[in-house]
Amino acid sequence: MGKSILIIGACGQIGTELTLALRERYGNDQVIASDIREGNQSLMESGPFEILDATDYKAVENVVMHYEIEEVYLMAAMLSATAEKFPMRAWDLNMNSLFHVLNLAKDKKINKVFWPSSIAVFGPTTPKEGTPQHTIMEPSTVYGISKQSGERWCSYYFKKYGVDVRSVRYPGLISWKTLPGGGTTDYAIDIFHNALASKKYKCFLNEGTKLPMMYMDDAIRATIAIMECDAEKITERSSYNLAGMSFTPAEITSSIRKQYPNFEIEYEPDFRQDIADSWPSSIDDSAAQRDWDWKSQFDLDKTTEEMIRNLGN
Repeated sequence: MGKSILIIGACGQIGTELTLALRERYGNDQVIASDIREGNQSLMESGPFEILDATDYKAVENVVMHYEIEEVYLMAAMLSATAEKFPMRAWDLNMNSLFHVLNLAKDKKINKVFWPSSIAVFGPTTPKEGTPQHTIMEPSTVYGISKQSGERWCSYYFKKYGVDVRSVRYPGLISWKTLPGGGTTDYAIDIFHNALASKKYKCFLNEGTKLPMMYMDDAIRATIAIMECDAEKITERSSYNLAGMSFTPAEITSSIRKQYPNFEIEYEPDFRQDIADSWPSSIDDSAAQRDWDWKSQFDLDKTTEEMIRNLGN
């Protein structure tokens, strides 16, 4: 028998691929997927699934006790652009779901927690280039405020109650398997769909807006790696910086044009431009490299090749 794992928010952008990766690693029946709605066919048919509201403590507890869950990956969240439209709903989901899982760990009903943070914890006063692990954090978005608060609570629960909680600050994530989920960096997914479908794209960010990004395979690998790391090696109990690559809309356009020379792009920045302007341009993840041997494998051109090859099939 392998360890029993619960993924909350399994149908989202990261959750879908994380669920399938964990099932391949630990066995289909050992990884329980859950979400407020059903997911795609591969997720639903590959192992157990529960309809679960992450804000309902009793419901979460019941699933944990029923399946004798040892580890929880809490992936449920309202992302940056959507959260700006529904601030209170975002705060309720992003914070209460975390408290539920931390309290289950505090009460020894689960052994280990993964909770994702984000580059959204940083703000306009943060150093934009090579943003260090420990630096000024003054987030200016609802999503960023919730993630910064979550980091502090994770650190508190570790120090006060010994909860084994682990976290990474995801940059923008790029995947061909799931559609954009309401994040500001999701242009970097949408642009590929449009490149294949119509050979043109209207971008909601300026051409020179440089943001940290990561191909999903790297993100999944990092998530599993930090959870499998020996507890004594984890020195950051708030969240680790995580870096892959940094690029602008103009640079990703150039990369796409290596395969689609006639690809066209227009720039019409909207409210998401202000969000992007408050975030770093590049990230220093030397702490993750030091503590659990993290190293990304995908650069921009390799990512472009993977996206176009898979979306074209």
